[in-house]
Amino acid sequence: MIDFGLLMAVLVGVAVLIFLILYFKIQPFLALLIASISVGLMAGMGPLDVLASVQDGMAGTLGFIAIVVGLGAMLGAILENSGGIQTLAASILKGGGENKVSFKLMFTGFLVSIPVFFDVGVVLLMPVVYALQRKTGKSLLKYGIPLVAGLAITHAFVPPTPGPVAVANILGADMGWVIVIGIVAGIPAAFMAGPLFGNFIARRINITAPDEITHAEGQSKLPSVALIVLLLAVPLILIFMSTLAQMAPMDFQTANPNLITSLRFIGHPFSALIIANLLVWYILGLKKGSTKKELLDISNRSLEPAGLIILVTGAGGVFKEILTQTEAGLMIADFLMAKGMNAIFFGYLAAAAIRLLQGSSTVAMITSAGMTAAVLAGSEINSVQLAASVIAIAAGASIYSHVNDSGFWLVSKYFGMTEKQTLKSWSIMTTIVSLVGFAVSLLAWSFA
Repeated sequence: MIDFGLLMAVLVGVAVLIFLILYFKIQPFLALLIASISVGLMAGMGPLDVLASVQDGMAGTLGFIAIVVGLGAMLGAILENSGGIQTLAASILKGGGENKVSFKLMFTGFLVSIPVFFDVGVVLLMPVVYALQRKTGKSLLKYGIPLVAGLAITHAFVPPTPGPVAVANILGADMGWVIVIGIVAGIPAAFMAGPLFGNFIARRINITAPDEITHAEGQSKLPSVALIVLLLAVPLILIFMSTLAQMAPMDFQTANPNLITSLRFIGHPFSALIIANLLVWYILGLKKGSTKKELLDISNRSLEPAGLIILVTGAGGVFKEILTQTEAGLMIADFLMAKGMNAIFFGYLAAAAIRLLQGSSTVAMITSAGMTAAVLAGSEINSVQLAASVIAIAAGASIYSHVNDSGFWLVSKYFGMTEKQTLKSWSIMTTIVSLVGFAVSLLAWSFA
């Protein structure tokens, strides 16, 4: 049974959120708080109860997210400063014929976006794309689209990047399963949106590299690619180990409680990222000649952009808490069940709608995750389906990046394209990523 007053409160709250971000350019952190408070008050919650829910939602979310995002930002910053990202790119692109370059660029972007933010990956790796374009004379899109496809997919689908980590935390999904399904969904999405679409669009839009951009600096002092791959793999392997420990037969867990506890401890995202940070701090920092003061400055700078992500994520947790406290989620769940729509479709469509209207994929992921978590409350779904819901939300939040998304303008600038050309290339690429990612997550949900 639909409570139209409560439904109207939710719809008005979402409209307020979009209106504040889109028209008034209010910072999403503040906009989410205002929208959350509006929903609570319009739904009939007491003013002090609303404020208590704001505090609970922020605290419950940031207890996990703040640590993971902060540790991930520092890890990526030291990897970047050491030159590890550049040497990884150079090694992947070395050797092989020209036809393999697009796939190598896609794979490079896929790996690089694990430790660094999407925009950092674009800035670091575009000189490689410029050099390839000058060498072959083919359209920049042939090489650039596979690169940004790989960067965008990992950034959206694969923890420990902030978006999927935030959604997984809000939904209560197991991080190991999110990584598995994120990679499984990301590979075909990257293949279709990257090399295949890149070759297609490059024959229709010819873009050349800007003359003023020069080649990247020499790589004689850069760390080895094997070392960088190993350091990138450390947190992922540890998290996988924790997931496997929890999946072990109950007899084995009962017989080896200390082993299971140890594996779960070191494989928790907190422990895994702390270990990775310490390794990178020493191996790529102190051992390579960086001073402690230099490493401290690098870490401090990395936390500046992380702070914004942390606050927006916390505000998304507030929105979720308000929806839960008002029981709007249960009402929506009952309505969806009556209409035959399950939660994974709801999460995808909600994320896609918010993404199209206000632009930010992070805001779309976090906002729709809060709504989906409320819809899932009380549902009996397994850990694989929960992880599939995370990837479905990430896929919805990736759809059709256009003029209200900062990523649109970043790609437009670095590729030297007009707005129309960017809409025909980058925007279509993100839509392919979204559709393929959702299709795979839906298959995972169906067969779990």
